[in-house]
Amino acid sequence: MISVFRILEEAEVDFGLIASNTMHIVFDRVQSEVSIPLLSIIESTAEAINKEGMRTVGLLGTIFTMSRDFYKTGLRKNGIITLVPEKEDQEFINRVIYEELTRGTIKPESKEEYLKIIHKLRDRGAQGIVLGCTEIPLLIKQEDCSIHLYDTAWIHAERALDYATSNRTPFAKNRETRRT
Repeated sequence: MISVFRILEEAEVDFGLIASNTMHIVFDRVQSEVSIPLLSIIESTAEAINKEGMRTVGLLGTIFTMSRDFYKTGLRKNGIITLVPEKEDQEFINRVIYEELTRGTIKPESKEEYLKIIHKLRDRGAQGIVLGCTEIPLLIKQEDCSIHLYDTAWIHAERALDYATSNRTPFAKNRETRRT
């Protein structure tokens, strides 16, 4: 990943993204090895959660994302407590991601089980649910839940757009010069 971002540096890109929640386990290492700014999906999600004033969220994602500390630590740095499903539910979520969603399969029974897991997290104190895998929104939508869902892919894309069109990037500065 570092070598790819170095190629992008040579191409003089303004910034970069790692458009995967799970791969953010290497985010800090990659950022320390390249000079272009990288926009974090975890930081972007934390900003969205804080904007809503929530303090406790549930996290759904790959078993790697739910069981390792990198995501929870990133949210904790922003004052957010993260709850994860029980081990058996984590295994189910992971299986659906890899055996169904990544293959374009949407099963109503999987959706129902995800909703049950979300309700368990709500009952444990989650005020919102982080969809910490970019495939999960294929299965679960906001209209399916009474609890707020944080679609990390959407949040990250909006953050990238905001950053690209701000005056922080050469692209945006050149665009303003061309307009005048």
